[in-house]
Amino acid sequence: MSAPVPNGGVRGPWDGAMDAQLLEVVRRSVLARPGPVTELQVAAAVRESGRLLGAAGSLVAMERIAAELNGLGPLQGLVNDPAVTDIFVNAPDSVWQDRGAGPERVGVGFSNEGELRALAVRLVATGGRRLDESSPCVDVRISSGYRVHAVLPPISTTGTLLSIRIKRRTVLTMSQLVDAGSVEPLVARVMAAVVDRRLNFLISGATGAGKTTLLSTLLGLCPAEERLVLIEDAAELEPEHPHVVTLEARHENAEGAGALDLAELVRQALRMNPGRLIVGECRGSEVRELLMAMNTGHSGGGGTIHANSAGDVPARLAALGALAGMTSEAVFLQAASALDVVIHLTRRNGQRVVAEVAAVVLREGRLEVVTALACRTSREDGSGLVQGPAWSALAKKLGVAPDAVSRHVDAAHRSGALP
Repeated sequence: MSAPVPNGGVRGPWDGAMDAQLLEVVRRSVLARPGPVTELQVAAAVRESGRLLGAAGSLVAMERIAAELNGLGPLQGLVNDPAVTDIFVNAPDSVWQDRGAGPERVGVGFSNEGELRALAVRLVATGGRRLDESSPCVDVRISSGYRVHAVLPPISTTGTLLSIRIKRRTVLTMSQLVDAGSVEPLVARVMAAVVDRRLNFLISGATGAGKTTLLSTLLGLCPAEERLVLIEDAAELEPEHPHVVTLEARHENAEGAGALDLAELVRQALRMNPGRLIVGECRGSEVRELLMAMNTGHSGGGGTIHANSAGDVPARLAALGALAGMTSEAVFLQAASALDVVIHLTRRNGQRVVAEVAAVVLREGRLEVVTALACRTSREDGSGLVQGPAWSALAKKLGVAPDAVSRHVDAAHRSGALP
């Protein structure tokens, strides 16, 4: 006789903790079949398991197993926190989350390595890819809004590694970024002028610095009559704009065919009469097509790039250009003509901030990124915002008064915002 439970139901073998043996049997059966997990597949697998659960028990077990197989399993609770942007699993008992202040360990985990690996395999399969010994490293975007990266042993020496980037649909306005302390008010004016004057720009920074968020915000400032063509490896940009077209790269399928890379998408986008051409992240040979597009009358374009500082962007561009068969000299000449501004993001004390706005110049055949505005890490000199050597020229190009920095600092002093 089953024991009663407080809610008036009946406690059966499917209640409490999930029956590990039943779950494993159903998991193996369902994941052995191609395509997404469906309720019919789960129901059939429950019946085939031979467990005598009764009609009600089979229904409850089916619902819970379907949730287990279609969600993130033990990680699902972390996703429900809207502040969480990334989840990292280093081992069954080592799970971390990032809520904006860097990774922090959490008290959830997996029962064993098999459960963790099964989740990684299933998530990758949902995105149409395969994770196994022949393909041990996979990066894929799945329709539920996650970008998943997984690594299997022996590439990983400690077991299955799983990284999940959660796509949050909230797009911040420039005013919200200023209020949050991520952007100085004058820097916000400068970036808005960059968009308004149709200057070409790159947003640089490390992984998780907020490059995609800032790019979405800037694209939201574009005039409504312009057509934005976005090119991304994994669609993450969602600007508040009425005319947006997104092209997403496609990785090779399980048979090793069907790949469509960013470089080809840039070439296709040029045939679509883009008002602004945006590459979500320059990470390979597509940098050649992007620079060439910006040099053929497509002004107002932009993108993001990984770099430790704004000054490191030329070296990063040269490295990416080499992947496209370009010499450093060719990259520098193209970039100097194509790019106007670099905006660098960093993390300080757990907060994502715009640390620098710089101008792109060519000096004696070398590409240089020269500081125009910089936000100091400390305000011991009474000002967190200082102007650099390129400020006067950039201010003139943007139609901003050259003395705007000193007036901004004076206003901050008068308001008591600065000592």
